[in-house]
Amino acid sequence: MDRLQSMRVFQQVVDEGGFAAAARKLDLAPAVVTRLVTDLEQHLGVRLLQRTTRRLSLTDAGTAYLARLRLILSDIDEAQGVAQSHTQEMAGSLRILAPPVAATHMIAPLVAGFRKRHPGVVIEVDVDDGPHPPVHEYDLAVLNGTTQLDADVVVRTIILSQAVFCAAPAYLRRNGTPKVPQDLLQHQCLRLRTRGMRLRPMTLIDPSDGDRTIELDLPAVLTANHTDTLLRATLEGAGISSQPIDLLAPLLKAGQLKRVLSPWITNRLRLVAALPSRKFLPLRTRAFVDYLVEETRRTVAGLGRDAPPAADAD
Repeated sequence: MDRLQSMRVFQQVVDEGGFAAAARKLDLAPAVVTRLVTDLEQHLGVRLLQRTTRRLSLTDAGTAYLARLRLILSDIDEAQGVAQSHTQEMAGSLRILAPPVAATHMIAPLVAGFRKRHPGVVIEVDVDDGPHPPVHEYDLAVLNGTTQLDADVVVRTIILSQAVFCAAPAYLRRNGTPKVPQDLLQHQCLRLRTRGMRLRPMTLIDPSDGDRTIELDLPAVLTANHTDTLLRATLEGAGISSQPIDLLAPLLKAGQLKRVLSPWITNRLRLVAALPSRKFLPLRTRAFVDYLVEETRRTVAGLGRDAPPAADAD
């Protein structure tokens, strides 16, 4: 008996509401459909369907079996589609939702390299940092790991990161380099603030000392609710700011910024790729997520000891 075919036929009989309708849908003889379902029941040793001349209904065992069967057949179809798609050229639109920082510093730099590999894919990016991202309207959303998402959303970790202190070389030449956290009180600090809220004391964490923490009420010469504004001011030598290490990676490697007060950090961050469902995931989406994870981790890994540990995919 072709077990897989029997499973598909059983599901079709239920979906079409009868053996004759399933036979027409599958282009099989009614007798073949009946035999395949009967063979499946004999193999399982349980009746799946109650048959009368007027009505067809699932038994309790049939209901439980069909629920699991649908998932299994869906996974088989998805695996087959993924395998077959590797022999086809990828094409179509890839719709991505991302907050401003991720769109500017992660997505945009990858477009050229990804399209060199897959020139048939057109990328559409919507930039939005709202508290309730409409993940189901996109192929992929890049989000903070703390974002609340529906249970059916599939989440894959892009990278685990840390927020660290940094400054431009020119600023450090003029003002000196802080050696201990308390030195920040004598420096020009650039701080991120939440709109409508006052600045709070900043928490500093020492990962090398069991995550020992201290709090400093740091005054700021510039506050902004926009990370890129602070980053630009830092690059121009306005002061010291705290930034995600993955965002800083190319700037640190190029010598445009220097990390200060290592190993102290101000936060641990998790960036994720949120997918509306794992069923029938387009190959172009899967390929872009893989490329995003690969390139982001490769860039941060280039920082050596300053890089946080990479995260395995969820």
